Amino acid sequence: MAESNELKDTIRALQSDFDAAELEADEESLRRLLADDFLSIGPRGFVLDKEEWVNRHVHFRYDSLETSEMDIRLYAGTAIVRNIQRNKATYKDQRVELAVRVSQVWVNQQDEWRLAAIQFSPLAED
Repeated sequence: MAESNELKDTIRALQSDFDAAELEADEESLRRLLADDFLSIGPRGFVLDKEEWVNRHVHFRYDSLETSEMDIRLYAGTAIVRNIQRNKATYKDQRVELAVRVSQVWVNQQDEWRLAAIQFSPLAED
């Protein structure tokens, strides 16, 4: 059980690093954290690969990014993270404000954890 808690702490730290890299548009950190075959599914169904995801920061900038309600499930060499994200951003001079449920898949590749997939779904309104 202690090993499981340590691994969850590692995944939480990686998640925090990823969120910081997103907030700061840190392309070098994003390239390090994302798996080569990374895919993202956006809240409207669009798909971005690793380079498209990293390069979107040319037109996209976060003003704030907050995650809550993090749930981590561990499997052999894989961690699935689900959380709620609220963010404010600018995309091509347009203000964007989202509340989304996020699902992320982290995989252990050659003893390094990488984010392989992320999917955003609009948060259901109460």
